Parts: sequence; structure tokens; C-alpha cells
Amino acid sequence: MTGEPAKKLAGRTALVFGAGSSGPGWGNGKATAVAYARAGADVVAIDLSVDAATETADIIRSEGGSALAVACDVTDLSSIEAAVNAALERFDHVDILHNNVGSVVHGGPVELDETAFQASMNLNIGSIFRTAKVVLPHLVRQHSGAIVNISSLASIRWTGYPYFAYYTAKAAVNQATVALAMQYARDGIRANAILPGLIDTPLIYQQISSQYASIPDMIAARDAMVPMGHMGSAWDVAAAAVFLASDDAKFITGVLLPVDGGQSCVTSR
Repeated sequence: MTGEPAKKLAGRTALVFGAGSSGPGWGNGKATAVAYARAGADVVAIDLSVDAATETADIIRSEGGSALAVACDVTDLSSIEAAVNAALERFDHVDILHNNVGSVVHGGPVELDETAFQASMNLNIGSIFRTAKVVLPHLVRQHSGAIVNISSLASIRWTGYPYFAYYTAKAAVNQATVALAMQYARDGIRANAILPGLIDTPLIYQQISSQYASIPDMIAARDAMVPMGHMGSAWDVAAAAVFLASDDAKFITGVLLPVDGGQSCVTSR
């Protein structure tokens, strides 16, 4: 990122589930956690891997920000409760709930076994349910808060990859976001989702690269699919998240925001 962003989130506490990175570099959750901190928020970096959460928190602290690293399994309600309690013990309140956890399982209904399908749903949409269940009472009590869910362009269109469970779960994330936005609008709580398109993050080298002859082939093919001619970066997603969590978006709720270089506007490939 360049320049010094305004402290739009000063005095707020952001819980970022999935704040680590799956490999060297900047994943969406890691970049967003740092961007929230750069915008003035106290950040709770939450990840299944305590080492990944700690790396993100250490970056924030090295820049003069305030951060707490917490390990959490978002498929376990009691683990989420413990993470939120740790956040409240440290920072007293919660203002932003950011859900970044997600994973791709390749295969259509024929190739997928039921265990893999259920596991994908449990992680990708179940995490939204569980974090909302635990955090919402605190947001309702203070009559304010912002929820930012990371969905995917795959939630609204075929992206060329055969991952039936992921398409299904991310579509559910969209409607879950709308449901949260509408049910809690009068409680001062906003909920929006970001739909990243083709983003160059460490995750694609683990989950997508096997679909191509080589990594350079993957990068070239993905760049060519985007109207702007190149993939986005995790910082593009992070900038959208900071906007949606801030008062700049105080009259925006229930929105599904593509961050995709225009790919969602293309009617054919």
C-alpha cells in the first residue's frame, strides 16, 4: 500500500477471522487485518494457525498498531466463543466482524464424496453462522457495528473451475449477508460482502495451480480472464473492507461488492 490512510477506524476493535496467510506473501485476511490497523483499529488477528495469526499481529505492532493474536477453529462454536472472550478481555468492545475463512474443494457432485461436501459447507458458510451467533449480541447491545463477509465472484457466476461445493457455499454467504443486514438494520448494524475475483494470493498457488501446466501458465491465464488485464492483489480486497467497515459506508448495507477488475460484467468468456 502507498501513502498514509486516514484513521477512519480509530477507537474501534476489528475481529478478523482468517487473518493469517496460507503461505509467504499477502493473503486477503492478512492484508485486511493490517489495513484495518493502519486505519486506526485495534485488531484481533484470528486464525486456525497461531503462528499465522502471530505473524500478522507482529506486523501490525511493528508499524505501531495494536493487535492480539488468537488461535481459533471456526468450525467449533466454543473455539469462537473463546476467541471473542479473549478479544473483549483485551479491548473491552467489538465493532467490526470480518469473516475471511474459506477453502476450495475441487469436484462436481459426482466426484465429491458427501464428507468433503459437508466439510466445505461447514467451513465456508458455517463459519459465518457461528461468528455472527457469538458477536451479534455484543453489537446489538451497543447498537452499532459492521460485518464484512468475504464471499467470491464464484458465488454469482461460473469461473471456469469445477468446485461445486465452493460455488454453493459462497452463494449462501451472499444471502446470509443480506439476511444479517436486513434483520439487524434497526439495531445500527451493517452487513456487506466482498466478492473477490481473480486475486493473486498465496492460496491460489496451493489450491488452483494444479489445474494448469505450470505456474506461469496459471498467472497468464488468470490475467487474461480479467478485463483490466491482470489479477488483483490482497490489498484491493483490503481497501474495500476498510471502506465498508468505516463511516464512509454508513448508509451502505446488504451490498455484494465485486472486487474483480470488471470480470463480473463480462457476459461470456
